[in-house]
Amino acid sequence: MRDDIILNKSETIKRCIARINEEYDGNPENLNDYRRQDSIILNVQRLCEASIDIATHYIRKNKLGIPQTSKENFEILEKNNVITEELSSRLQGMVGFRNIAVHDYQALNLKIVEKVVEEYIYDSLKLARMILEK
Repeated sequence: MRDDIILNKSETIKRCIARINEEYDGNPENLNDYRRQDSIILNVQRLCEASIDIATHYIRKNKLGIPQTSKENFEILEKNNVITEELSSRLQGMVGFRNIAVHDYQALNLKIVEKVVEEYIYDSLKLARMILEK
């Protein structure tokens, strides 16, 4: 399914991933540098927002329901076999991370930031690919 909104959001995600990788540089010690840390966290937030936007757009366009929370976007996509259960769960976890980072619910644990950077940031691209293949 060619969709300019999803394609544009995918490009945003790619830019965020590139910036995260540039600042992180494969070295968890870079998270101790506040400038790098801020840039990394900001770009994780942006890619998470772009993922939510992609999900919301697809759900609205295909009349799959009305999500009440950001996490519910991914639950709806999962229930409608648009994305896998595993990807849904991982993206919901990213939303939880974003909520902590944005709303400062608690101090960010740098080990969690490290795990997000090393294991989760590419999930947003998987989401875009799965939707574009529909």
